[in-house]
Amino acid sequence: MDARDIIKIGMSAERMLVVPPERTVGHFVPDMPMVYATPMMILEMELASGNAIDACLEPGWVTLGTEVDIRHLAASPVGALVRTTARVIAVQRRVIRFEVEAFDGERRIGEGRHARGLVNLAKFMQRLGAR
Repeated sequence: MDARDIIKIGMSAERMLVVPPERTVGHFVPDMPMVYATPMMILEMELASGNAIDACLEPGWVTLGTEVDIRHLAASPVGALVRTTARVIAVQRRVIRFEVEAFDGERRIGEGRHARGLVNLAKFMQRLGAR
């Protein structure tokens, strides 16, 4: 499968999340603030990126995150409504690149780039099992 045949620049998706305590820095690291953790924001960015293109993939194919270049710009407390967006900006044969952002209300709290690799799941699992 060649991603260039099915994925188009501009495809996008959005996710909404009310920040729960278990997605805060303080949940993972004692004595730290109960604010939205950077790895959890990146997770939402990766999920939004997958959501933007998953419906186009042929059965048996998935994408896996391969690169992140993210800046976390501002803290968000428990209960904040965070909107995460992803938009396809480049497509290669097996790599799809995204521009990603996260917002707490109108305030941008995160931005960056993300890449996902296109893989045949059965072949991937077979190679993984051979290790």
